[in-house]
This record gives sequence, structure tokens and C-alpha cells, in this order.
Amino acid sequence: MPSFCVTLRRGILRRYRQVPRTEADGAFNYSQASNRRSALSCGVCGCCGPLRPRYKRLVDNIFPEDPKDGLSKSDMEKLTFYAVSAPEKLDRIGAYLAERLSRDVVRHRYGYVVIAMEALDQLLMACHSQSIKPFVESFLHMVAKLLESREPDLQVLGTNSFVKFANIEEDTPSYHRRYDFFVSQFSAMCHSTHEDPETRTRIRVAGIKGLQGVVRKTVNDELQAIIWEPQHMDKLIPSMLFNMQDSDDLDRAAHPSTPSGAGQDGEENPAALAESCFRELLGRAAYGNMNNAVRPILVHLDNHHLWDPNEFAVSCFRIIMYSIQAQHSHHVIQQVLNHLDTHNKNTPRVRAGIVQVLLETVAIAAKGSVGPTVLEVFNTLLKHLRMSVDFELGESSRRNSGTSVSSGRGKESEERIVQNAIIQTIGFFGGNLPDYQRAEVMMFIMGKVPVFEAPCSTLDTGKIGHQGTKRIQTMLLSSLIMVTSGFKAKSMAAALPPPFLDPLFSISLMEDSELRQLVLEILHNIIDRHDNRAKLRGIRIIPNVAALKIKREKISKQDVAFMKKHGQQLYRHIYLGCKEEDNVHKNFELLFTTLAILTIELANEEVVIDLIRLSIALQDMALSNDENMPMFIRCGILALVAAYLNFLSQMIANPPFCQHVSKVIELRNMDAPYLLPEHIFRDKCPLPESLDKEDKQLYFQTADMAECLAGPGYNAEKLSIPYVPQVTDEDRLTRRKSFVDTISLQVDIVSNNLPDKSQLAEEITFETLKKAIDTTGLEEQEREKRRQVMEKFQKAPFEELAAHCESKANMLHDRLAQIFELTIRPPPSPSGVVSMSAGHTQHQSVPVYEMKFPDLCVY
Repeated sequence: MPSFCVTLRRGILRRYRQVPRTEADGAFNYSQASNRRSALSCGVCGCCGPLRPRYKRLVDNIFPEDPKDGLSKSDMEKLTFYAVSAPEKLDRIGAYLAERLSRDVVRHRYGYVVIAMEALDQLLMACHSQSIKPFVESFLHMVAKLLESREPDLQVLGTNSFVKFANIEEDTPSYHRRYDFFVSQFSAMCHSTHEDPETRTRIRVAGIKGLQGVVRKTVNDELQAIIWEPQHMDKLIPSMLFNMQDSDDLDRAAHPSTPSGAGQDGEENPAALAESCFRELLGRAAYGNMNNAVRPILVHLDNHHLWDPNEFAVSCFRIIMYSIQAQHSHHVIQQVLNHLDTHNKNTPRVRAGIVQVLLETVAIAAKGSVGPTVLEVFNTLLKHLRMSVDFELGESSRRNSGTSVSSGRGKESEERIVQNAIIQTIGFFGGNLPDYQRAEVMMFIMGKVPVFEAPCSTLDTGKIGHQGTKRIQTMLLSSLIMVTSGFKAKSMAAALPPPFLDPLFSISLMEDSELRQLVLEILHNIIDRHDNRAKLRGIRIIPNVAALKIKREKISKQDVAFMKKHGQQLYRHIYLGCKEEDNVHKNFELLFTTLAILTIELANEEVVIDLIRLSIALQDMALSNDENMPMFIRCGILALVAAYLNFLSQMIANPPFCQHVSKVIELRNMDAPYLLPEHIFRDKCPLPESLDKEDKQLYFQTADMAECLAGPGYNAEKLSIPYVPQVTDEDRLTRRKSFVDTISLQVDIVSNNLPDKSQLAEEITFETLKKAIDTTGLEEQEREKRRQVMEKFQKAPFEELAAHCESKANMLHDRLAQIFELTIRPPPSPSGVVSMSAGHTQHQSVPVYEMKFPDLCVY
């Protein structure tokens, strides 16, 4: 019997080898061979079992004789039922299918390859048991085989199968599965350079879909956090950006809800598909993965020189900011800032491109949470602003020394592009911050503005000279205008604290009309809380103020206290700003707006009287001309006073006051039109040779205005007291410099304090001796002087008396300091004093008990 079985087995094997090949591709017909083997085995006695396992027979049966017929559905249903009924066989089924597929790929039998992958996909979708893990390993092995082939059809086939697998949610995580090969292979497909454009597009789309599948399969799996490591991000991110870069529409709207190009053709558009995958990847990025996700983007933009022009870079970062979670925005901002530091010596256009990207980034982040990087953003930008000024001045100096003029001017203009981009970024970012953060930013920027006797820790202006300091001052004040635009403070004390107000007023005294204009515009942004500036634009005689519909509220107690504390300081800087010789039309226009806004926002009855006194003082200053001002400045001041008193009289609604102001304006219009703003600020306005002080009808009279304001509410008697500017430490300088060297400043102070030689060498004549001997009238003059002092201390306001006393104290202090500096001697010491005799130095010992100390030092 055993010999019979051996003989029968040999016969079956001979019959099996004689199975004919198919005419389609010359391959073995495994299905026919299997059927014959089964038929033969059925006739064999029970001592011999089947020659092939059942799972192999079921797998063989799904392959038809002609691969064009496709997968046998009935046999596939049997194989699926068997796999579901016996899940422990899944790993063997997968291994056998992988073996057949590998052999068919090598022998270029692509029809059976397609059938095998379709069977694998159906088995994968049908089976969700614990035993699917080994089957997945076989499946991934087969997908890898297809991706390794050079045939585009097989690569696309393997990618589609992997995408189907990626959409399956597994019940348990995989501890050992890795996707390193798939990341590398799909990334290579994204960079396909196939000769045929359609084939190249198909391969790139497949590669992007594969990366999207890897992302979906790994980012939600805590055990696959390795996908966020740099070696994988360096492949994923550039592959997506490379395809996004080829998009024809770089100006697409980067909105998170609808990616560009999405629609019917979106599936076959590599740029749209890459953008969708890019958004999905960034949207799934956790807190600790943001740096690894953003760094490859910056490297890609560097490698492909996409900062100049920077349309694609801006588009990318818009997508990033709209895709990531809001609380992660500061990570992106910090990465861009660090990248800007890395490129601090690059070309101006590259730096400008990075700054513009930062502008787009902070514009989106400012609407949400920016974290602790608010001041860090401004600090870095101010640092690069200073560096840009250095580069610009360096190019200017080299150009002046004899280099090419055209190239020098080109680089200088490019640095201006960088500076303007930085200013826009500072202003836009600060303008979108909440009010409490905006106040801190205002203080921070003001602390960086170079001001004399207020050294700046970050912006060292000692090496950039006058021109560089002025450039930085102008740019920082311009950024402050943007930051303060729309700022609505509840109280002026919170909006204008002394650390901010003092340096701002110091800049308002500089000998530069442009800087003074910027300071006034900053004050307008802060003080004007009801947006009345547009209605007051342009200095003019307003016929009907009520038609402007000015918005105002009753002044609060906090603002009243602010004006009592800082009002004299405001008046003083307006007074001094009016008499600057380089004032132009815009300066007077801004001064008029400043006075009008003060009246609207901060004026009560007491402030109104002070503003009238200030106006009269300006008029007297222009008429007396003690400062030897040009005629245009004198006429401009008188026109400013007329425009403001016309506005003030209508605001307080006092008919007698309005009549007096209107009468003066009418007379000026007939006899002296150059004293009205509509004429003096007109081009080529004829100026008079002198002003007629005797014609009092052309000027506003203090007595007449006091009579008009007599009555309840206003302290009209205070108008008889002339306004005297408050004296501060800044008045020790004859002229405030916008850029000044400390050494030259000290020389100027010493030279200005020394008396003139002509005064010292006064000629002694008979008349001078006669005047010295004649003492008649001295007693009357002394008596009149005492009466004036008594009257002043009885009627003058406390602020004016305090300012007067303070000015005397400051003058006394300065004189004493000068005397002590000239007469300073080293103090005596027990070790001895130094004396000079006959050119030799001698030390004389002085005992302590013989030393003479001042009375205040002895107790």
C-alpha cells in the first residue's frame, strides 16, 4: 500500500508539470493546476490528504485564467469568509499573497499584480480582529514592493492601497510599525521629474496622497510621535512646499475653511492637494512639535531664494497662521524672529522679505493670543532697525568717499525698504493689541527713542552720528503714531504717564520741524478720544463750529486732576513750539488742532481761562518780537491765535466773546489779511515789513475779553495776569538739540554762561558817573517794585507762583554750582595738605582737632 501511494504521488506530479500555459502572457495557470490537483486528490484513498493547504487553494482560485477578466468575485467572497472565520490564518494568507505579488512584479505580470492588490484591499477592509497586525505587515511589504518599482502605474497602485489602509482606524496601537520608508518614497514621488507632464502630475499627486496618508496614520497615534522628528519633517514639509510652489495662482486667499483650488479638479491638482495636506499637518501639530514643523519651511524658503520676491513666503505663513491652533502662534513668531537674526547681514531685500512675512504673521496673531513675545518682537525689530540705519549710513559714507554713485544709492534705497517694513510691522502689531498691552508697547518704544539726558540701553546712538540719530527718532515716532492710532484711554493720566510724557515733550523742543510734527500727531492720537480730528483738519476761521457736530463729554475728575498736574507743561511746550523759526504750514495746522482737541477733551472753566491766557501770551510774543523771529512766523502765530479764539468762543457759547473775536477778524480781513490763516498760509502771500502795534483794533484785547467773560463760571480776573512759561531744567539749554554730542553740549553751556567781553570792558564816562551818583527816584522805584510783588503774590495762581519760585531756585542752584566748580579745593585731611613753595611740593600735617568744619557738620 505505501508503494502504491508513492507511485500515485509521482503520477500526479507528472500530470501537474504538464499543465499548459495561457496564451495571454505565457504564465502558469495556477487556477487550472490547482483544480486538477484537487480532482486527483479526491480520488485518492483516505491515507493521503490534500497536497496544498486550503488558504492557498482559496487564494489561487481568485486569480482567473486571463487577468483581463479581473478578480473572481465569488471566489473572493469565499476567501473573505474563510479569513473572517479563521482570523489566525490571515498572516499566512497575507504572506502567500505577498509571495505571489513579488513574483508577478519581477516577471512583469502586472495584471495579476492588480488583482492581488485588490484582494488585499478587500481583506483589509473586511477584517478588524487582533490577528490583522501580522497581515498588515505583509500588506505594507507588498505596498513597498510596488513603490520601489519604476513603473508609474504600480507606484500609483501601491499609493492608493496605502491611502485606503491609512483611513482604517485600528483598535489597538502598533508598537513596532515604522513608516520611515514610506515617508522617503512618497517624498521622492512628490519631486518626480518624469518626461511626460501627465505622468509627472500623476506621480506627484500619488506622492502627496501617500504623505497625507502617513500623516493621518501617525499624528493621532501617540506611539508614532517619531514622525515629528526633524529627519521626517525635513522630507515631508519641503515635498509639500515644492508642489505648492508650482501653483500658477500665488495670490490665492489663504483662508482655513476653503483651500485654494479645491473643487472638481482639486484631486488632480498637485498644488491644491499639497496645500490641503500642509494645512492638515499643521492643524495636527502639538505644542512641542511647532518648532520642528516651522524650521523646514524657513530652510526651504532659503534654499529656493523665495524671500525676494516673497509672495510665496507670505502665502505660506498665512496658511500656517490660519491652520495652527491660536495658542501656538507665538512659536511661529519666535521662529521668524530667530530667522531674521540669522540673516542680519543678508541683502536688504531678503531682510525686507522676512520682515514683511513677520508683518503678516503678527497681523494674524495679534487678533488672538501672542503669548509672552510681545516685547520680544519689538525689541528684535528695533535692533534690526538700528542695524539697517548703520548699513545705510555706511553705504552713504562709502558713496561719498568715491564709490559708484548709482550702486550706493540703490543700496541706500533698499535699506529704506527694510526700515519702512519694520516700521509698518511695529505699527500694525501694536495697533492690533489690546489697550493694556498697547500702553506697555508705547512706553517700550518711547524708551528706545534717543533723547538727550535719557540714554537708551538698546539703541546706542553714540556711533551713528547726527543723521543716524535723527533717522531713528523719525522712524520710532512714526511707528508710535501707528501704535497710538485708535487708542482709547479712559483717563489721560493712564495714557500719558510722566515716563512717557516727559521724553515726548523733550522731543517737541528739538530744532527739527518734522520731529515736532510727529510729536503733535502722537498727542492727537492719544488725547482725541472721540475722533474729532478729521473735522478740525486745516487751520482756518470756522464760521459755524456747531455745524461740525463735534462729539464731546463732560470732563472727568481724573482728567481735571491731570490738567492741574500737567497743564502748565502742555501750555509751555505749545508756547515754545510756536516760536520755532523752522515752523511751516503743517506745524501751525497741528498746533491749532492740538489747542482745539485740548478744548474739546480736557477743558473746564479753569482750563479755558488758561488757554485764553496762553493765546494772549502768544500774541504778545509775536508783537514784541523779543526773539527776533521771521515775519512769517510772527504772522503765523497771530493767525493761529485768531483761528483758535474763534473756535473757543463758539465752543463755550459766549455771545459777547464771539462778537469781540468776530469784530477783530473782520477788521483783519479788511486791513491786515496777512494776520488770518486763509491768507498767510497761502502760497506767495505778501508779508508786511512790520506789524503796527498801535492799531489795537487788529488784536485781541485782554480787558475786552475779561469783560465778556465776567460773571459766574469763569475767573475773568485771572486774565489780567500774563502767562509765563513754566521753567524746567531743559531751559538751561539755550536751544534744544535733536542730535547733540555731550562734549560739544558742555562747551556750549560754558560759553553761553560766560559774560560777554564787551560787557566786562564797559567804558567809564562822565554820564555813567553822574548816573551812579544820582539817587533821586530810587526810593519810588523800589516802592513800586514792592507793590507789584505784593499784588502778584495776592492774585497770581499757585501754579504760576510755584513756577516762578522754581525758576529762581534753579538759577540760584546753577550759579552756586558754577561757583563751586570754579573754587573747588580738596578737603583737608590728617595726612596733610599739599602746598607749593618755590616750585616744590610740600606736605603739611594737620591734626584732626585743629580742622575747622562747617556748623552743619558738627553735632
